[in-house]
Amino acid sequence: MEFAFITTALLLIAFGVLGIFDGVYLHLIKYRLYNHPESRMEHLTHTIRMIFFPPILYFLYMGNDNNSFIVGLVLVLADIIVLGLDAYLEGDSRKFMGGLPRWEYIIHLFVNGFHFAAVAVFLVIKVDLSGGHFDIRNNLSDLPGYSVMLFVAKNFIPGSIVFAALHVLGLFKSGAAWLNAINDRLLSRKTISEQVK
Repeated sequence: MEFAFITTALLLIAFGVLGIFDGVYLHLIKYRLYNHPESRMEHLTHTIRMIFFPPILYFLYMGNDNNSFIVGLVLVLADIIVLGLDAYLEGDSRKFMGGLPRWEYIIHLFVNGFHFAAVAVFLVIKVDLSGGHFDIRNNLSDLPGYSVMLFVAKNFIPGSIVFAALHVLGLFKSGAAWLNAINDRLLSRKTISEQVK
């Protein structure tokens, strides 16, 4: 059981690191998908998925009752549906940049693979099918390794809320203008530091 909790924690960390690179750096800073009319729907799907993630962490991984678990599962299923829509839209959405780069497509595979692998491993812990019946384990806190996974889940919530809020800003003209101003400032500082070197 301890190995499964630590595996879940590591998969969440891998998802988080790649997700920040993909969802924040590539989508919001480098490509600024929120600025391109053809990418607006893709940006919306990313925003919805970003909004889903903190409650998935809270209800699925941190919840201690059956209702929390069911809410978490419903959010995961909704996330899968939105992911399917996102994948369907990406071909048309990235025409402004000549299509989705192959390396970014590979990152998307790994990001989503880590995310759903973490969910799958946790379901193995949470659902007990022994004895021929379906039972949800709710008292996980006494099991070895749970505290590691709980620590990771709790600490991901604040950052994931901030990243979701940044995506929401990109849905509105004033928010997109603010993101552009921040990005321009970041990029100009990078250019200055490169010149100094």
